[in-house]
Formats: sequence, structure tokens, C-alpha cells
Amino acid sequence: MAEQNTAKQLTSQLWAMANDLRGKMSADEFRDYILGFIFYRYLSERQEMYLEDLRNQNVIETHEGETLNDAYARQTQSDGIEAWREDISQSLGYVIDPEYTWASLIARIRDQSLRPDYFQAMFDSFRQNAELNATAEKDFREVFSDINLADSSLGNSTAARAKSLSNLAEKVDSIDFKDESGHDILGDVYEYLIAQFASNSGKKAGEFYTPHEVSRVLAKLVTYADPTSEGAEVILDVSKDFSVYDPTCGSGSLLLTVQKELPGSDREGRVRFHGQELNRTTYNLARMNLMMHGVDYKYMKLRNADTLEQDWPDGVDENGIDHPRAFDAVVANPPYSQHWDNTETKLKDPRFKDFGKLAPKSKADFAFVEHCVYHLKDSGRMAIVLPHGVLFRGAAEGIIRKALIEKNYLDAVIGLPANLFYSTSIPTVVLVFRKDRKTRDILFIDASQHFEKGKNQNHLRDEDIDLIFETYINRKDVDKYAHVASPDEIKQNEYNLNIPRYVDTFEEEEPIDIDEVNRQLAEVDAEIARLQAQFDAMVADLVPTEGDTCA
Repeated sequence: MAEQNTAKQLTSQLWAMANDLRGKMSADEFRDYILGFIFYRYLSERQEMYLEDLRNQNVIETHEGETLNDAYARQTQSDGIEAWREDISQSLGYVIDPEYTWASLIARIRDQSLRPDYFQAMFDSFRQNAELNATAEKDFREVFSDINLADSSLGNSTAARAKSLSNLAEKVDSIDFKDESGHDILGDVYEYLIAQFASNSGKKAGEFYTPHEVSRVLAKLVTYADPTSEGAEVILDVSKDFSVYDPTCGSGSLLLTVQKELPGSDREGRVRFHGQELNRTTYNLARMNLMMHGVDYKYMKLRNADTLEQDWPDGVDENGIDHPRAFDAVVANPPYSQHWDNTETKLKDPRFKDFGKLAPKSKADFAFVEHCVYHLKDSGRMAIVLPHGVLFRGAAEGIIRKALIEKNYLDAVIGLPANLFYSTSIPTVVLVFRKDRKTRDILFIDASQHFEKGKNQNHLRDEDIDLIFETYINRKDVDKYAHVASPDEIKQNEYNLNIPRYVDTFEEEEPIDIDEVNRQLAEVDAEIARLQAQFDAMVADLVPTEGDTCA
């Protein structure tokens, strides 16, 4: 809790700083600069820690009065920069030359020796060096591409823009990303900042951020060690690697929340992250976010692509890396009712061919469901957030829904409150899928009335999340909240999964006592008569009689 409070305080400082520095830019535009600079500082300081280890091994020697960065620069000059680039790149996945480390940047700003073109050279150098490690190249390639150094909002000249960026760098440098006990909380601060930008962006935020409490619901569901499932072993045995995939990963926050809920997730490499994201800027955010939460590039594979086009992950890539086709957990919050290319050739695609029809061109919701189900292990668990329309819409969607039910994949339907998301005020539903179900019933939960109302959005409280999770685990009827529906009930409703058909939340009104109502009306009438009499008396006192009138 102390870490969270400190992280929130630092986030408030950074947010105030961003508002102070961004000038003519919108907060949404300035996001890429502040998050990018924080990430660059993180990478540089991580490299400095690696160099510190080399100093402890006597590979680097610092002379009196020399900083570690000075020693790094001197040693690269004497040994040749190429050997150092190769060594650091193979160890960290990237390398920053001595001239462009964060320490060098801040030193140049403070002694006013910064060239106007320094920032361009700094990011160009990083991009070129990212090519040195073929395995890591995709994880670092163009990660800073959204920092537009030529944006006139920063200034009308290269020198003016460099001054604006220097101010930003100094502000970022002034923040100590540690809590009172010395723990590094940079990842948490970054996460809070992303949430702050999402809140400020309104509907645009749906492109990159799932509210944390919704992420927690999905994460708890897919990391539940169900004793009836073989998947419980990989969850409980912390020595085993756990794979998670998000086909519309946004900023990566949902993936990271799954890691937080998983037992033993503090072991390096315990969680193997896979994700896809169509938006390039958001894809860059996801890469930064995961790495700043301590995820090594070796354990994350993110892709900038359209999930519903060429399938991925799909085996060995051009670098010889074998990407798994199925995962222990699949989570998703895809764009709702998105248009997609549903040409007939997709009926041959193994992701979509077993469900009779393709999802409508104007509503890709079930296409995302099918993609996720395809990439789910037989022992895995999947949770996806969708609009309520998937529960009852007919035609092709009705056929796909029936097929999913008859294959016995659908495990639970959980209705969430309205107005939880930045991008839409509509209520949403979480669908939970498993391929190793032992029964054919479906659990329905109506959590739509369990929330805390906020100024702009509603929020799930801890007790609301716990109630959803406990009800899912217990899998029993709860009056006006949950119902376990039999296959016959589902068939009788013609595979319509609209929650009110299964969970009766009707509150019967108390019967009206007519005699009591009449008594109260009589009292009101008597009071009105009394007040009218008082009023008439007051008027009579005010109206003058004939003898009182003036001549």
C-alpha cells in the first residue's frame, strides 16, 4: 500500500510537470514525449547497473574523480566501441553509446554544451544499435518512433525544440522513482501515468487502456487453479513457465495484471508474454510498459499487426524463434463491434472454419472470440470483454454462439456495470472459456449493480471484484446475482444468453396500504385547510375597513 501511495504521489508530480511543459500540445500529444523520455532514462540506468556489475568484476576501472559513465567512455575509446556494443547488446538486448547515456544528456544540459541536433543523434544512435542483436531487434526497433523531434509545438527552430526537450529531460531526471524503503516503483508510476493519460483522453483511451479493476477481474479468472483442470498445475507449480496471450494488448496493462495475480510471478521468466496490437503508437507503449515492469525482452514477444488477418503466433519465425500456438491463458478487451474483412476465404482459416459462419463484416466481436479460443490450450482458461450484443444477436452470430456452446467451451457469462470504460458508457460482459470442462452448464453472474459511482466513471470496488471471483469459484446460485443454467435451459432459450433470462433481479415492491394512504391524505387536507384559514385571517387584518380609509 505504501508503494502504491508513493507511486500515485510521483504520478501526480509528473502529471503536473507534463501540464506545465506541454505548452500548445494536448495532453494526448505530449504523452509520447514524457513516457518516451522516462523509458529512455530507464534503459540508460539499467545499462549503468550492468556496467556497475562489470566494475565489480574489475572489467571496468574508474579513476579518481571519474564517474562510471566517464570510465565507460574512456574504456570504449581505448578498446574500441564495437566490442562494447556487441557485449552490452547481447546481454541487455540494446546498447546506448557513452555520448548518449542519460547521464551524458543531463550533464550536457547542465553545462550548456548540448548541440541543437543532439536529441536527433541520440535516438538515431539507439535505433542503429538496436540492429546489433537479431533476437532482440523486434523488441527495441523504432520504440521511440512516436517522439516527433520536428513538431513545431515544441518550438519554431531546432534550438527552441531542443530547449523544450531539455526542460522535459531535467524534470524527468528530478524524479526519484523509489519509495520510502528504497524499492523501485518506476513500473507502477508508468502504469499510473498511462491510466492518467487514458482518463484525460476520453474515448481515445479505449485504444490502449483497460481500467485496472476490469483487468483484475480477467486476471483472477484466468489464474484460478481449478482442481478439476490440468491447468491448475502450471498455475500452482512456480517452477513451471506460464504463457499468456492478449491479441489486442493495448498498452500491455492487462498482460501485466495477469502476471501480478499469478503465484510465483516474481521468478524471472515465470511468465511468457505474447501480444498483438494494431496501433503503432500503442504497440510502442506496450513494449515500454512491459520492460519498465522488469520483463526481460527474452520473455516477451509483441507484434504490431492486425490480429484478424494473418494468424500469429504461428510457429517458427524468420529468426528461428518458435512461438507457441496455444497458451495457458488468453485475455482480451478488443475494440467493440469493429469492422473486419470477412471474405469467404477466411472460412478456410483454422481459426474460423469450425463455427459454420463468419462474424458479420460490421461486427468482428465473434471473430476475436474464435481467434482467442483457437490459441487457448486444452488446459487453459480465457476471459474476454465484449458488448452485450454477443449474447443475443442472431443470424451468423447466433450460429457461432450456438457452436461455441455445443462444443462446451463457454464456462461463464459475467455482466459488468455500465460506464466502467473510458471509451464507452455501455455495459459490457466478460465471457469465460475453457476446453476441458467436466459439465455442460453455464454460470451467469449479474454484477451490473455492484459498483461505486464516480464523477465521470463507475468503478469496481475490491469487494465487487471478490464477489465476482468467489461466485465463479463456488459456481452456485445466488439470489438476484448468479444462476447456473443447465443445457436444457440454454436450449429452451434458443441459445440466447441475455443475462436477465437466467438471473432474476426483479425486486418486488411492497404492497400499498390503501387505508394508510387515505389517512395520510386526510391529514394533508386538514393541514391545507388550517393553513388556508390562517392566510385568510392575515389578509383580513391587512385590508382596511371603511372607517379606516383616508378622506
